[in-house]
Amino acid sequence: MARGPQFVEFMGPILDALRHLGGSARPGEVEEWIATALDVPADILHGELTSGRSRFKNRVHWARFYLAKAGLVDSSRRGVWSLTERGRASSLNADGALDLFRELKERLRTSGSQEETEVSDGDLPDPEELQGERDYKAQVLELLGKLPPDGFERLCQRLLRESGFENVTVTGRSGDGGIDGHGVLRVNPLVSFYVYFQCKRCSHSVGPSVVRDFRGAMMGRADKGMILTTATFTSEARKEAIRDGVPPIELVDGEVLVEMLANLELGLVPRTVYEVDERFFVEFGHTLPGAGRDG
Repeated sequence: MARGPQFVEFMGPILDALRHLGGSARPGEVEEWIATALDVPADILHGELTSGRSRFKNRVHWARFYLAKAGLVDSSRRGVWSLTERGRASSLNADGALDLFRELKERLRTSGSQEETEVSDGDLPDPEELQGERDYKAQVLELLGKLPPDGFERLCQRLLRESGFENVTVTGRSGDGGIDGHGVLRVNPLVSFYVYFQCKRCSHSVGPSVVRDFRGAMMGRADKGMILTTATFTSEARKEAIRDGVPPIELVDGEVLVEMLANLELGLVPRTVYEVDERFFVEFGHTLPGAGRDG
């Protein structure tokens, strides 16, 4: 493994993606940009690790983990990745990314950091797990994946109701083109939309054929359509959802589902944790640990 783990190849593209997207973006936006720009092979893009996690997402998140350690990407985990000042002025080719990875890995090893681990191209844990914390998003997605189909449908019903939909009904009828329910989204007293929705509790990425079949089933019966899944949508599915000349379909993936649960505080209890940033206090006379003093 002289060239290092394969996720290193995504370090430079993450910087490029964030620059292209205005300096900050959600992980899904970064992943979609990289997948398109690099024409990532289907076996990586849609492949899964033995744990069930997306191979592609796992590699991108590991690349971002090392970029954050290098101070090129903001280390915040609030759902948005952003370039730091150094990151805005930096670019990485394949050799530069490999050199940076080796330098950071050695630094973590010599400092005895618990965040240092032997990384390879195998079934890597998520970076958050490496730091001794299990990402709540991963926990929720795992829990959603274990719900029975009718339970996931009722959960989607609750989410839509909490999000302002009225008369949300789960039909659960088989052989209805994948339609699992319907509801009314009232924009104002004069405007409302009749919406059909489909709930897909699965671990594999949802492809364009699902979007086409669902659109065909709802045509002439509703104003809008929505597909909610615990997984992700392929780039082809997202293109199909907004294809010209046909009614658009709203796509809600697992990451968005978790965000909705968090915003509505359903199944998630908010907790505020503060980390002291000693650099803020330097201008007021504080000396950072290990910094020398004159005289």
